[in-house]
Formats: sequence, C-alpha cells, structure tokens
Amino acid sequence: MITLNDIQDARARLGRAIYKTPCPLSLTLSRLCGCRTYFKLENLQMTGSFKERGALNKLLQLSEAEKRAGVIAASAGNHAQGVAYHATRLGIKSTIVMPRPTPLIKIANTRDLGGEVVLHGASYDEALAHAKQIAAEKGMTFIHAFDDEAIIAGQGTIGLELLEEEVAFDAVVVPIGGGGMISGVAIAMKESRPDIRIIGVEPEYYACMKAALGGNGTREIATQPTIADGLAVKRAGERTAEIARRYVDDIVTVSEDEIASAILKLLEIEKTVVEGGGAAGLAAVLFKKIAGIENKNVAMIISGGNIDPNLLSKIIERGLAKDGRMVRIRVVTRDRPGELARICQHAADVGANILEVTHNRAFANLEVGGVEIDLILETRGHDHVEQLLKVLREDDIEAEEAH
Repeated sequence: MITLNDIQDARARLGRAIYKTPCPLSLTLSRLCGCRTYFKLENLQMTGSFKERGALNKLLQLSEAEKRAGVIAASAGNHAQGVAYHATRLGIKSTIVMPRPTPLIKIANTRDLGGEVVLHGASYDEALAHAKQIAAEKGMTFIHAFDDEAIIAGQGTIGLELLEEEVAFDAVVVPIGGGGMISGVAIAMKESRPDIRIIGVEPEYYACMKAALGGNGTREIATQPTIADGLAVKRAGERTAEIARRYVDDIVTVSEDEIASAILKLLEIEKTVVEGGGAAGLAAVLFKKIAGIENKNVAMIISGGNIDPNLLSKIIERGLAKDGRMVRIRVVTRDRPGELARICQHAADVGANILEVTHNRAFANLEVGGVEIDLILETRGHDHVEQLLKVLREDDIEAEEAH
C-alpha cells in the first residue's frame, strides 16, 4: 500500500507541470446546502480533469525502454486526455482505447492532444480488456486509470493541496469511479489529520465501491447508463478498495436527477461548467445525503469539466423544467379564429414568454371542432405557472400543466 511519503514524492516529481487549483468558498451554495461549501476546481487543469496528476506521475517513472515502446490506456475520456497530453509533451507515443459511447468531445480532445484513439466495446471494462490485449501483443506499457500505485499517489496530491488551504476542512467529499482519487486523497489527508471525514460519492447506477466495501468484494456489478460517464466503472480496483476500506468514512449514492440538478446549480450560480462525475459531490451535499456536516467546512472536489455540449443542453432544459422555469401547458378549446390569440394574450399579461406552440386536432380524444394546444413557456417558477393557469381558467379556458 502506498504511503504519505509516496504522495509527497509524487508532488515533488510533478512540480509546476500540474496546476495547483483554487478551492473557493461559495456563499450562495453554502446557504442552500446548510454548510460552508468549498470547491476544489480540478476542472481547471489543462485537460479539464484531475486525471493528469496520476498520469504524469506514472509517465515520469517509466524506464527509457518503456518510453520507446510507448504506452496504452483505457478510458472513458479524462484519463485518456491526461495520458495523451503528458505523453505527447514528454515525447512518448500513446494509444488510448475508449468505449464506443464516449462523448465526442472527449474523443476529439484526446486525438487533439496527440493520442491515437481506438474505439472498442460498450463500456470501460470492455475497453480495458482490449487495451490489455494490445499491450501484451505490442509490448507497450499499460497505464491503469485507477488501480496503480503511481496513479493513486499522483491523485493524492489533491489532498496535500487541500491541507494547505487556510480553512481547516471538517469533511472532504470525493467522487468515486474506480477509486484512484479517493484512495490517494484519503491517505494524504487521514495520515496528516485523522479527524477529517472522507466521504465518497457514486452514481446509484454505478456504485461499485459501495458494493465492494459492503462485503461483495470487487466483483462486477449490474449497471445502467449514467450522465456521470467519468464514474462509470463496473468493478472497483483491488488496491483502491483496500485503501478505501481502511481510510474512507462513508460512501453515498446520488440519482441522475440529483446529478443533473447539481450541474445546473454550478453552471448558474458558480459560472462553472462541470461534467456529471464532477457534480456528484455537490449532488450529495445539496440533497442531504451526508449526515453530520451541518454548519461544517466541507470541501467538494470538482473532478472534471469535460461535458458534451449536447448533454449539457439537455440537462439545462430538464433542470429548468424541474424548477418550474420552463413549462408545458395543455389547453383544450374550440378550433376557431382568435382563440389562440386569446390564450397568448393571457400569457403575455402575466409575463410568461411563449417558446413553442403545437396544435393537435386529429390525435387527441376531442370532439369534432376541438383542438388541443400545447404551449411551452418560459416562466419564473412554480408560483408563476399557477398564476397563469388560474388566469386561463377564470376565462373559461380548460388548461393544465402537462408532463
């Protein structure tokens, strides 16, 4: 098992090639979460993720023969970019095997950073098996995304930086995929300050570490798709599970809607673009998944910001709908001149902005001469929606919120 000295050596080895990211306080989210919330902004690294810490620490320890043979990794995106960027910078050829569903932005970025991308399999685990096969056939050095001592030590440098903040944190909330980051951070912080709480967060569809520590061992778990693609690992690492069992205080899970809401909150309030895995910590705190942190100093590691713009657009719309700031109202009325204008005028009078109008005459259970109208509107919240519905009904317009 790696030690605090290994992590300190990794930090000296990395030097200024890795950005010491800030950890600011959010006053607004502190009020919403009920604790003093600080965000360790690893999304500001060159490749948009913490992963390059471990990747560089591993690359810097390769022999000259290993460098000449090249390296290979399997990744859903962030580890890929970290390996590709620093390998190219050091003059080492890199090949990255990525699952086919990997967001296009991560594939494009990995290629732009100098990595040769091979798309294989439907999941990280299938890509992992293929990468190991290529490594054996071509004599390349395989760089594991998390279950490697050099990787864990590199990620642990985040913990050293958190210890140097002016604030003494009561708890640190860490997203978990395979467990490399939480393992390194937990060793760095617990060995220095045993009283600090280390809390892991996983998507409920990919709770591999929770399963491993719950007595099931590091076996492959059943999964479903998740927007936290960077955390989509079916099997926790052997090394990382052993470290987590010793140092991690608790592991909680968050739902897809909770992750989406946290992404939107960080974008809207903190002006910070975060991927699903990076928002998992805030999701856990915001939705009260962690007990005993009320009025405490809590650091959340924003692990990455490499989110597909198309997914971000969908999350924004879904979040606005959940908050009542975008709504679909269904009206059933007579199909006659001036009827739509009357409805639209009521919307304008209460200050609702109409984004889209759809008429349905043939496919609804209506009398002949009737029409079902769906209006998608921009509103100020649930109370504003109720105000509009009340005004419409007072004018004998049959209206309801449609889901």
